[in-house]
Amino acid sequence: MHEGLHDDLTRYLNQDLLLQLWPVLRTLVGRTVRTVWEDAFAQLASRTQAAA
Repeated sequence: MHEGLHDDLTRYLNQDLLLQLWPVLRTLVGRTVRTVWEDAFAQLASRTQAAA
């Protein structure tokens, strides 16, 4: 998630699985990566709020 190219991310990431696991994954990545992903994908930020 930190070093993948755009094509890698769209090819290898499963949206449903990412949304399901994001509350845990966000604790494993750095603050910058977490912020970039949550700013880019509103579903991730809302998933985090729903899990809280």
